[in-house]
Amino acid sequence: MSVEPGLPTAVEIYDTTLRDGSQLEGISLTVDDKLRIAEQLDLLGVHWIEGGWPGANPKDDEFFQRIHGELDLKTSTMVAFGSTRRPLGKVDEDPTLANLVKAKTSAVCIVGKCWDYHVTDALQTTLEEGVAMVRDSVAFLRSSGLDVLFDAEHFFDGFKRNPEFSLRVLEAAVESGVGTLVLCDTNGGTLPHEVEESVRSVVTHFQGDAKIGVHLHDDTGCGVANALAGVRGGATQVQGTINGYGERTGNCNLTSIIPNLTLKMGIETIPRDRLPLLTSVSHHIAELVNITMNPQQAYVGVSAFAHKAGLHTSAISRRKDAYEHVDPESIGNGTRFVMSELAGRSSIQMKATQLGIELDGKQSGEVADRLKELEHKGFHFEAADGSMELLIRDVTGWKQPYFELESLRVIHDESGPHDSRTEATVKLLVEGERVIRTAEGNGPVNAIDRALRDAIGARYPQLARMHLTDYKVRVLDTNKGTGAVTRVLLDATDGEASWSTIGVSENIIEASWQALCDSVVYGLLHTAG
Repeated sequence: MSVEPGLPTAVEIYDTTLRDGSQLEGISLTVDDKLRIAEQLDLLGVHWIEGGWPGANPKDDEFFQRIHGELDLKTSTMVAFGSTRRPLGKVDEDPTLANLVKAKTSAVCIVGKCWDYHVTDALQTTLEEGVAMVRDSVAFLRSSGLDVLFDAEHFFDGFKRNPEFSLRVLEAAVESGVGTLVLCDTNGGTLPHEVEESVRSVVTHFQGDAKIGVHLHDDTGCGVANALAGVRGGATQVQGTINGYGERTGNCNLTSIIPNLTLKMGIETIPRDRLPLLTSVSHHIAELVNITMNPQQAYVGVSAFAHKAGLHTSAISRRKDAYEHVDPESIGNGTRFVMSELAGRSSIQMKATQLGIELDGKQSGEVADRLKELEHKGFHFEAADGSMELLIRDVTGWKQPYFELESLRVIHDESGPHDSRTEATVKLLVEGERVIRTAEGNGPVNAIDRALRDAIGARYPQLARMHLTDYKVRVLDTNKGTGAVTRVLLDATDGEASWSTIGVSENIIEASWQALCDSVVYGLLHTAG
């Protein structure tokens, strides 16, 4: 694909997951987490990794101490983040700048005010001093031999209200030797047409004296669109986070930006041979931050290339690209055929072929009949790919060889207002041997899961890598009150792949067991010992 005239042929990818991304509510990264995420980002091939703010907290201090002995980056450059000197302060006495030098990274990124309102009201100093803070800080860091990027905080708001001052700040950075000017939409309220116009004005003003980057937030839902607009305006660096993690509503999502630039616009980003790693890296980092992936996330979500039975799957059976905007394998994802009561034999046959299972015409019909019958009872196989595969295998005559349930008992004991426990006992046949195990848990599912693991874990050590990530309960036919049918959906992972299973019963314990049993069987089937 040729690049549109006037657009850059290549754009640097600057990842700030370890700093900006960690500001998302619910994320709390250990130093080990940060090191593992950095390894994944380097594997993906991003150009820059912003590691954090040395001196801001003990965790970031430890991170920058450990990277030099524990990280062997092949493609990425580690960046330490900080701010300009304080108002009326001296650069050689400023602790923030001293910590940036002490971090011993080859590059640093400093943030400075680029909106006059923030200089006069937040910093409570003069505009002249605001400019001097940037000029002095960049010059000091350059004299220390560092490559310097300047994050122009609140640039788009400031440029809209006082463009003359915003440009003076950028000029001061360039005159002091900055390598990249990063235009930040700190409040996230700028729209794409405004981003493109503003970036183009800055690119024209500096005529190549410094690289221009953009840093966008997603408060209007335009983070990715704004980044594309910035590139159209001439930016050659995009800052963002994996999966769009970030404070408030998140940051510009690099898992969308990278394929949009490369596959849609023909602009080089990460190395082409690393692009198929995008989905696995996205999911791996989601595991490390302990946040369940959004299945509808563009490009890398499990539903990004999922097709429900009917017109779409019929067309795809003839032309794979009929309903897919890119080849999912190009970014490491894959086509999925979602099964429901709408499924015809051809759709079921396609699903089986995708799973590597051979079905004849009679078996396809039997799967369709059982699918319709079970969904009438409340099953929802569209949301349970693991259970769907086991259903297809069962029709072919396959029987899971791992364990057979003889009986299951769950007891809830509440001795006092603050003393309650759930106990589960499972009796199984495992390779012809009768095994009985009892375990306690913080609820019935947890207790059953522990008892099952105790019973079969020694025979199937791969079970240790598998764990549940979500447990959902939905009551069907609520007009029946406590006698209503309950649907249970379980999500699980082995750290690399994820799957979902389902159970339906008037008894929530039975429904939970069905879903848990399917989850463990599916995991054992697909996870090597």
